Amino acid sequence: MRFDLTDLRLFVHVAEAASITHGASRTRLALASASARITGMEKALGTALLRRGRRGVQTTPAGQALLHHARIVLRQVQQMRGEISAYSSGLKGHVRLWSNTAALSELLPDALAPFMARHRHVDIDVEEHPSYAIAQAVADGRADIGIVTDTADLSGLETLPFAVDRLVLVAPRGHAVARLKALAFRDVAHEEFVGLSPDSPLQDYIGRHAARAGGPLKQRIHLRDFDAICRMVAGGVGLGVVPQTAARRSRRSLPIATVGLTDPWALRRLTICVRQLDALPVHARDLVGHLRAAGTAA
Repeated sequence: MRFDLTDLRLFVHVAEAASITHGASRTRLALASASARITGMEKALGTALLRRGRRGVQTTPAGQALLHHARIVLRQVQQMRGEISAYSSGLKGHVRLWSNTAALSELLPDALAPFMARHRHVDIDVEEHPSYAIAQAVADGRADIGIVTDTADLSGLETLPFAVDRLVLVAPRGHAVARLKALAFRDVAHEEFVGLSPDSPLQDYIGRHAARAGGPLKQRIHLRDFDAICRMVAGGVGLGVVPQTAARRSRRSLPIATVGLTDPWALRRLTICVRQLDALPVHARDLVGHLRAAGTAA
């Protein structure tokens, strides 16, 4: 077997995307070249690695074995590059960071900016996912670092505290609940709401708990960020549930009130998770340390 790193990287991308076309694009290869490489790997091994179908490809048992070892090899190469980058500014480090909605929108921009300004050789790919998917991706090696709520199954992962994420209700100042300091969500479950897009992990989280409190949310409009939600709330469109940090920021310029939620699900502890901290490249370990300090300070 004479597989090079491009072969292994291509196979990982194809397997994760369940598509040779998308895998080729992520590896920056032409489709014909990517297909030829996959075929060459199968010939070298004497067995099929992928099952081709109308809706993409799936790994065979042999493909799953190769995928497991390819991830190990690529992690080791990444670690080697990270170790050497401490001595040579010419090499680029790369970190795959997956985060839930609240941390990505409210905490990571301010936390990552100073780190990336000091570490010009480090690039970071940030993706938004639900906490359960993040934990699985870290365990599988698809993500180097995850930021999740402590409700996720973190078995087998190393964890570090990051920050506290408190969800609050925002209402127009003239609304009946605006004068209250706190309430249970069931008290407003009948109201009309403004929220995030349906594909948002946080909106799914809020929706599931709202359903238990009083039925499906009556959501009038779906928006992409917390600031837009607060502007709609200020305009009298409906109520909203957002992180306390977003509510405080918007309250400085908008006529909205912040009301605490007494429900246990409204208080979430955000956690940094990694597969094995000591096995991460130096720049990734530095990022974990930086995030931990930044989260605590926030």
